[in-house]
Amino acid sequence: MKTLNFDVRRMCQLALLIALELLMGYTPLGYLQLGFIAASLLSIPVAVGAIVLGPIEGLILSLVFGLISFAKGFSSTGLMTQAMFSASIIGSFIVTVGGRILMGLSTGAIVLGLKKLLPKHDNFRCLIGSISAPLLNTFFYMSLLMLIFYNTDYIQGLSQATGLTNPFLLILSMVGVQALIETAICSVISFTVSKTLLLYFKKN
Repeated sequence: MKTLNFDVRRMCQLALLIALELLMGYTPLGYLQLGFIAASLLSIPVAVGAIVLGPIEGLILSLVFGLISFAKGFSSTGLMTQAMFSASIIGSFIVTVGGRILMGLSTGAIVLGLKKLLPKHDNFRCLIGSISAPLLNTFFYMSLLMLIFYNTDYIQGLSQATGLTNPFLLILSMVGVQALIETAICSVISFTVSKTLLLYFKKN
């Protein structure tokens, strides 16, 4: 009975995080406008799920994140997103969904590894997991984008305009300050929430 109650509780917690991911994905709650920079906060539920619940839950949440991004891509006004979807729907699916799945899987693996290596260091696990999610989100998304769409007219136009023919340097020029700000904001929120939840679960 205790195991059943525990499983039901975990399912309810996962359902709440999925609902939060959907709410953030389809409302302004998931995006923070800082001048000309729009920081996405959608990696937060993934990080919290991976840290507090486990890698499987983190993977499920990252899948939801990816499906939201893919669905919103059809109505996006962003030039890069429009160029992606015009060039290849399948390629866009791999970038938006596959990249997020890799992010959730990797974040979950990192958190699980730290839990086994350092079982008494919850704060450190929360910190690394919180930083990993937004960083890996940017890394996998941009890496797959370059891998699949590097030869498209849009990316080649950016390359010529910036004078950067190295894909890695081109990625840095495209994400730059926004990636750092997004990582900082998401990391702080994810760390605070996951740490608070772990303390609450231990007491109850």
